[in-house]
Amino acid sequence: MLNSQPRVQGLGQYFLGSTEGDLGFISDERKSLGKSPELCYFVTGVFGFGSPRKNLPKARAMDFITSTAILPLLFGCLGVFGLFRLLQWVRGKAYLRHAVVVITGATSGLGKECAKVFYAAGAKLVLCGRNGGALEELIRELTASHATKKVNLVSVLFDQVQTHKPYLVTFDLTDPGAVVAAAAEILQCFGYVDILVNNAGISYRGTIMDTTVDVDKRVMETNYFGPVALTKALLPSMIKRRQGHIVAISSIQGKISIPFRSAYAASKHATQAFFDCLRAEMEQYEIEVTVISPGYIHTNLSVNAITADGSRYGVMDTTTAQGRSPVEVAHDVLAAVGKKKKDVILADLLPSLAIYLRTLAPGLFFSLMASRARKERKSKNC
Repeated sequence: MLNSQPRVQGLGQYFLGSTEGDLGFISDERKSLGKSPELCYFVTGVFGFGSPRKNLPKARAMDFITSTAILPLLFGCLGVFGLFRLLQWVRGKAYLRHAVVVITGATSGLGKECAKVFYAAGAKLVLCGRNGGALEELIRELTASHATKKVNLVSVLFDQVQTHKPYLVTFDLTDPGAVVAAAAEILQCFGYVDILVNNAGISYRGTIMDTTVDVDKRVMETNYFGPVALTKALLPSMIKRRQGHIVAISSIQGKISIPFRSAYAASKHATQAFFDCLRAEMEQYEIEVTVISPGYIHTNLSVNAITADGSRYGVMDTTTAQGRSPVEVAHDVLAAVGKKKKDVILADLLPSLAIYLRTLAPGLFFSLMASRARKERKSKNC
C-alpha cells in the first residue's frame, strides 16, 4: 500500500531506490507507479551505477546534483545571457542616440523606414535623395509623429529619447560633381558624420543579350559608383576623428546571382567586394563597416526597376510582393548598426541556404539557376 508521503525524492532514489522492496531495489511504491525492474536496471546500466545496493552514495550524489546544482546553474546561465543581451541593447541605443546619421535614398521603401527608426532612436538625421519635395514631406511626417507620441510612465523611464530635426540634402548619386558638393553640404549640417547609410539603389529586369551597355552603366552608377563616391568624400573627416561607421545596404544578390538580374547582381557583388576591402583598410582608423544583405522586401523596388532598354519595369514581382515588411527590415538594420556587425544577411531560410549551396555544391546551384531561367523564360515567352 502506498504511503501518504512517497519516499521518492529524486532521480537517483527514484531509479536506484533504497534497499527495501521485494525485488531487491524496486519498492512496492515504484512497482505501483508502473516502473518495471527492466527499466530501472536499464537506467542504472546506462548511467553506470552498477549494482543499486552497492551504489546508494552515487544515487544520493545524483539527487544532490539534480536538486541543488543543475537548476541553479541553468538559471545562472540564463541570467548571464539575459544580462548580456540587455547590455547589448543598452549599448546599441547609446551608440545611436545623438549620432549624426546620413541616409541616402530616404524618400521611399527601406530608406524611408530606416529614417523613421533612426529618428526614433534619437539620431541626428541628414536625409538624402533626388526628390526634395518627398524629403520635406518625410521630415514633416517624422516631426508630427513625435509631437503626437503619447507620454506615459513607461516611456519616461525607459524610452524617453530626445529627437532632432532632420536636415535634407537633395542630389543625384549618378552625378559625380553633385556627390562631392553634397558631401560638403552634409558636413556643414553638423560638422561631422558618425554613420553613413548607403541605401539608395535601383533594380533591373531583363536578359543579358537584350540589355544595352548604357543600362548596365546606369545601374552600376546608382548602386556602386555613387555610394563609393559619397563614401570616399566623407571618409577623410571620419579618419581625422578616428571615428565613423559606413553601412552598405547590399542584397542577397551580392552573394549569389539569379537569372535576368545580371546588372543588378553585378552591382551588388561589386558593392560587397568594395566594402569588404574598405573594412580591412579602415580597421586601423577604428572605422566600422557593415554590409547588410536583405532578401526580398515588400517595396516598389521591382516596380521602379529598369528593363533591358532602360524603360520602367512597372510590375510588382510575386517574390517582392511576398517579401518581408520594410518596417521589420529597418529595425533589423538599426540593430545591426547598433551592434556594429560586419556582415549581415536578412533573408528567409531558402535564400540563405542558397549562399552555402553556391559554395559547397556549386554544380547543383548552377543547375537550379538554369532550371529557374528556363521556367522564367517560358512564363514570359522569352
